Order: sequence, then structure tokens, then C-alpha cells
Amino acid sequence: MPFKNNTSDVKEFAIDQRPNLIGMGRKEMELALMEIGEPRYRASQLFQWVYNRGVTDFNEMTNMTKSLRSKLGNRFKISRPIISRNLESIDGTHKWLIKLSDGNEIETVHIPEDDRGTLCVSSQIGCTLNCKFCHTGTQRLVRNLSPMEIVEQIMVARDHLSEWPTADKPSIYERKLSNIVMMGMGEPLYNYDNVADALKIIMDGEGIAISRRRITLSTAGVVPLIRKCGEELGVGLAVSLHAVRDELRNEIVPINRKYPLAELLSACREYPGVRNSRRITFEYVMLKNINDSLADARELVRLISGIPAKVNLIPFNPWPGSPYERSNNQTIESFAEIVRNAGYPSPVRTPRGEDIMAACGQLKSDSEREKKTNSKYI
Repeated sequence: MPFKNNTSDVKEFAIDQRPNLIGMGRKEMELALMEIGEPRYRASQLFQWVYNRGVTDFNEMTNMTKSLRSKLGNRFKISRPIISRNLESIDGTHKWLIKLSDGNEIETVHIPEDDRGTLCVSSQIGCTLNCKFCHTGTQRLVRNLSPMEIVEQIMVARDHLSEWPTADKPSIYERKLSNIVMMGMGEPLYNYDNVADALKIIMDGEGIAISRRRITLSTAGVVPLIRKCGEELGVGLAVSLHAVRDELRNEIVPINRKYPLAELLSACREYPGVRNSRRITFEYVMLKNINDSLADARELVRLISGIPAKVNLIPFNPWPGSPYERSNNQTIESFAEIVRNAGYPSPVRTPRGEDIMAACGQLKSDSEREKKTNSKYI
């Protein structure tokens, strides 16, 4: 289970200088074990215990000798981060505010559905993109997350859901946490190396074992790294589009000034592995009287013509001080109908977790808000 938020936990977390095995890949574990005189094959055993079984106590590693377990415990730790706040929505969505070792905080969200359970994972503390409709964009970028801090978010969620495999537990495809979306705080492609290292652990069949087909990485359009992501990771690609004209996208998604629509869509057409069974997802937030006209819908269809794709229409999720309003239901449905009639699936995303500020575009470290209100965590 997740660590409780109390003084003793904070003290222990702060003073324990042993390297955390969470975040180490196979090669790193091999090197770490060889440094203490252990053979390479032990790394595979350790990797499975840490990531596939989710143990935090070396004494549970029953295929290792007692002396080895003692040696590992003296040299390493397997720790979870502190949970500052643990919130559950009336619709079942769950949000954790996770305190990192340097005191900074990030948010992670689990969205349960009938046929899957999706974890929305953060890649940075804050964000540098400043998308005008996104709450995270109002929080300054502090730093990138390490592979450990990315993987820890999955560990926290699996602890909470009691999802570590045992002989009587179902396969990953039947569990409450079956899918990963890199759509939390930050731009994943601006932290590509750490995100890639974390995803390789997540995708490893002897590790967390979530298939690349069940992982989606979302980008606002860091064009130079889109192909690299497809070639090296092969995960699903989601593109935060939100506008069909450069003038508007320059305003609401400022990265467009560096990588305009023509360059972005060209990179999408060339994304490795894209096909009808592996479509690119275009995310499109519906902003009242801004980007929601029927003309915008027709231009969207023209822009993505020939790209195996689907379009997720996202009703705008308001946040305190936001300058936009949500398009009305009829406008959204009329927009969707044009896209669907052109042959592109166009589901309208049902807002989830709005009551706990966990919906798309609402994530922002609660610590930022708490500092302003001087309230205590609950």
C-alpha cells in the first residue's frame, strides 16, 4: 500500500541514501549487482521481483539466498514516494498528489472504464508550453522527471488497486490498470530520454508488462522527436492539435510558432507503424466560438486527409481563471458528425474527475494552489 503521509515517513524518506531500484533498467541492475560481486543472471530475478511482483521487502524474494537478500537490503532500497493527497471523484476517477524527494509534487490520475483502466502519467513538474486552455501550462516548469519518478507513478497506482500479479489474479488486459497515457503534467518529448527509459521498463514482459499497444504518448508537436519516438518505442501517438489554422494555433498552442501545422502533419504522416489498425489520435479541445465552427471541422478533415487517424473531441474543462468556455453539446455533436462522415472515428470524451480537478487540461500540482491559500493537506 502507499506510504502514509506522516512525519516519520518523511524523515525516513529524506535520510535514506541507498539507491532506489525503482527506475533502474535491466542493464543498470546488472551493473549494480556486478559491483557487489553478484552474477548477471541475478539482475533478471531482481527485475522481476521489483517490477512484475511489486515487492518492497527483499525478504520476499524467495528464489534468492538469505545472505544475498541481506546484502541487497544493505546496498539498495525499493521505496515508494510519499502521497500528499489522495482524492477520489464521484465517477470513480482517482488522483494522487505525489511528493518527490526534493519536495516538489506531481499529479497522477487513474480513470476506470468498463473495458479498461487508464493511468494518466506525468513527465515533468509543470510545463513550458503555455497552452492557453490548459491549467498545467499556468504552472512554471521546474524540471524533468527521472525514470524513477515516472515509473513510481505506476507503482503507486498498482499498490492502491492491489494489482500486483499472483497465481489467482487475471491478466493485465482484465485488470483495473491496463493502459498508460503519457498525458499528465508536462511535454513528454521535451523529456524524451527519461520517458523512453521509463517506458522500456513498463513495456518489458518481465517487468510491469504493459504492451506498447496499450501505451499512448501525447505531444503538442515536438516535430523532431516524433519519428524517433515511433522508431525506438513504437507506442501510440496522440497529437494535441486544437486548431486548424496556424494563426489560431500560434495563440493557443504556442509551440506551433516553432513547428507549424504543415510540419507537424508531415511528421504524423511519416510516423513509423501508423496504419488503420494503429491510428494516430488527434486531440481537439472544444472552445466556444474559438475553434468549434463547422468550417473548422471541414478544415480539420482536409488537414488529416490520408492519415490513419481518429479525432478525440474534448469538451473544455474549466479551471479557476480560465479565459475560455466549453462549446455547447449541439455544437460539439455537429462538429463530430462532419468528422465522422469523412470516415474518421470522432468520439466525444466524457469529462471525468472534474470534481477533483482531474479532467483533461486541469492538472496542476495542488501544492501550487495550496501555497496561495495556505491551507493544509488532508
